[in-house]
Amino acid sequence: MKVIRITVDAVILCEGKILLIRRGKNPYQNFWALPGGFVEYGETTEEAVIRETKEETGLDCDIVQLVGVYSAPDRDPRGHTISVVYLLEVRKGTPVAGDDAADAAWVDINDLPEEIAFDHAVIIEEALSKVK
Repeated sequence: MKVIRITVDAVILCEGKILLIRRGKNPYQNFWALPGGFVEYGETTEEAVIRETKEETGLDCDIVQLVGVYSAPDRDPRGHTISVVYLLEVRKGTPVAGDDAADAAWVDINDLPEEIAFDHAVIIEEALSKVK
């Protein structure tokens, strides 16, 4: 049986920078990505994005707004995955890589890395156009 998976991703901006994590596992191991992950059974997407962000970055965040829903069937090499993306604001904490993130860093939005996982470069571009 084929399944559709649901993930969440977080766009976190601060003073001209965006928070990215370096993936510690495949797919896209060592590529930069937005913090995020799979929604667990019984969890809302809002709860999932707050949890995943905390697990991967150590940050406590609040949701500001929905950025969008990304559902292209081929956007994830693991299979059909729909991602719900939120703009978050840091409430407290300093970024520290955790869970399956090998690194977490603030990156200048005008100097993004070339190796960005999945369709996250498109998501970042669309998110930036909504908040400027």
